[in-house]
Amino acid sequence: MKRFHVHLHVDDLGQSIGFYSQLFAAEPARVEADYAKWMLQDPPLNFAISTRGTRPGIDHLGIQTDDADELAALKARAAAADMALLDEGQTTCCYARSEKHWVTDPQGIAWEHFHTLADIPVFNEAAPATGAAATCCAPAKPAVDAQPGGRPVGIAVKPASSCC
Repeated sequence: MKRFHVHLHVDDLGQSIGFYSQLFAAEPARVEADYAKWMLQDPPLNFAISTRGTRPGIDHLGIQTDDADELAALKARAAAADMALLDEGQTTCCYARSEKHWVTDPQGIAWEHFHTLADIPVFNEAAPATGAAATCCAPAKPAVDAQPGGRPVGIAVKPASSCC
């Protein structure tokens, strides 16, 4: 089974936890000082919020898989469609160790495809550089070629010091 993933940046974590707990009629599955996540079954959704962004709004969208085969199928589909792909392999971010890759839509919205391997006690295991936490998780916006529709041609890779 695959689960839709949404990660939003919020200004006030406590207020947002209260709002989304009411909206989903469920408490978060995980709460940290800067992060909360709901793992909803109906509809299947991994919904995360954090205070790590530069401004409120959508950080990234994604699809979480239950196993490595589903993740490989998503990666093969992206490659067959000639999508720009950033393969992170095994990495840590958002209090989890995961296998993941990214694609970016024509508007510059990052899509994460990932399979969670384990929970970890920190947001990420790499020491972020000063200011890097604000840009954590999603890859940088892609370069766009001159074709009609502005199809992405590459995803800029963040410096190794960023979290994921």
